[in-house]
Amino acid sequence: MIDWGQIDTVFLDMDGTLLDLHFDNHFWLEHVPRRYGEARGLAPEVAKSELLKRYRDIEGTLDWYCVDHWSRELGLDIVLLKQEVEHLIAIHPHVVDFLEALAAQGKRRVLVTNAHQKALALKLSRTRLGGQLERIICSHDLKVAKESPGFWALVQEIEPFDLARTLFVDDSLSVLRAARSFGFRWLIAVIEPDSRGPRRQIEGFPAIANFAELLPGLQAASATQPLPRG
Repeated sequence: MIDWGQIDTVFLDMDGTLLDLHFDNHFWLEHVPRRYGEARGLAPEVAKSELLKRYRDIEGTLDWYCVDHWSRELGLDIVLLKQEVEHLIAIHPHVVDFLEALAAQGKRRVLVTNAHQKALALKLSRTRLGGQLERIICSHDLKVAKESPGFWALVQEIEPFDLARTLFVDDSLSVLRAARSFGFRWLIAVIEPDSRGPRRQIEGFPAIANFAELLPGLQAASATQPLPRG
């Protein structure tokens, strides 16, 4: 799937890729509607139906991912609500092994996420993944979502990379399509972003269920790497 000898940098999404999307799905589809309904005296199914429409109206925009936007719109402290269920935040299997194998080969590991800064801080605090990354790029700092045409040009200004020698792994097909349009050579989709959800059928991109599928090739590349003499 990947010729690791041709890869210098690996860009990685967070939610659904490194982290189990179950936390986010439970939070937005169950926890927020419950708290929203309680605050307004709405039946759970009524609250959920109202929120799903509001989510869809701005899906894929920067506001869709913005904690501050939803706090204002819903009259709820979204960060506090996330903390109520933060025990559900979990790293996908084999992620740490994969990140360590990348480091052993000298590959640059960069997190590229649409998560809002406040959500990002909570998840990094909970998982300690920050120590396994050379850089973290947040779309809210660039003021452009990853799906947007101008996103990767802005990334190149602060994190120069070679499109032919950079791998990007994400669970969002719209994000991967935007990356392909920009010229990425190496792209991988994640089939099982939510450990409790169904396995997806992916068309148009190489795909993995988890990072265990990439480890043999990565480790084999390390074993065959020429050693300096003298």
